[in-house]
Amino acid sequence: MTAVETRPAGGLSQVPGSPGNRPFGARLKAFVALTKPRVIELLLMTTVPVMFLAAGGVPDLWLVLATCVGGYLSAGGAAAFNMYLDRDIDAMMDRTSQRPLVTGMVSPRECLVFASALTVGSTALFWYLVNPLSAMLSLGALLFYVVVYTMILKRRTSQNIVWGGIAGCMPVFIGWSAVTNRVSWASFILFLVIFFWTPPHYWPLSMKVTDDYKRVGVPMLPAVAGNKVVARQIVLYSWAMVAVSLLLQPLGYTGWFYTGVALACGAFWLREAHALQSRAKAGITGPKLKEMRLFHWSITYVSLLFVAIAVDPFLR
Repeated sequence: MTAVETRPAGGLSQVPGSPGNRPFGARLKAFVALTKPRVIELLLMTTVPVMFLAAGGVPDLWLVLATCVGGYLSAGGAAAFNMYLDRDIDAMMDRTSQRPLVTGMVSPRECLVFASALTVGSTALFWYLVNPLSAMLSLGALLFYVVVYTMILKRRTSQNIVWGGIAGCMPVFIGWSAVTNRVSWASFILFLVIFFWTPPHYWPLSMKVTDDYKRVGVPMLPAVAGNKVVARQIVLYSWAMVAVSLLLQPLGYTGWFYTGVALACGAFWLREAHALQSRAKAGITGPKLKEMRLFHWSITYVSLLFVAIAVDPFLR
């Protein structure tokens, strides 16, 4: 019996017939789902504001459009490769049991071709419509996510999301290089903000679906360590993130507006992180742990912080 057959509710037999026989609309929706559009929203949220900061105002809007399209194609290609490589464990996890490869809406071969086409298309678009440096940064992020994170780290170490998250930090470099054709200390600081943000963003969600990771043998930190350990790590990364986020102002890259937003949002984040740690220390589990409060706030935090980055040049 295959891994897919062990969970028929999410297995390939759920939708009879070949993928090519599906309705066009359903197939189109499935291919869009391969790109993980909700994740890409966050990636673009960290790309476009950086372009405003790099330009010191409004960047060329055609350049912004080209960067966004190229970024979507590149991140979508990485996501599709990820689903191709993880289709065995996706079939056994409740959270991923409705992904297109699991339901059979898209075949593995189609997914591989689709991911490859997105990779080639995004690299070419960046190269010719943005600049070669941005193209190489985009391709490097894709390869890091697919090879280093998905193929090497994810199933081998509990620190997978820490180092694998580097791929998610690259959009700040891409946004800055798209405007200036180089990287800077400002982009490196923002890279570190996202680097320290990623673990405390993802670990609360992992705490919620720990059973999924245990079932498939993926050593995500909450699956191999207790809630107390995970919560302590979340607090440490949170403090590092907030501290790094405040470096832009003393180095002269931002003014009072960004700093005020960073302080306010950072203070609220730290309150939530320490509250989660307190509940974990008290041995609280289940819904009362309220780990998803920090997960949802983390998305709001990064959105507000990067909106402030975009607005700040106009107030200085």
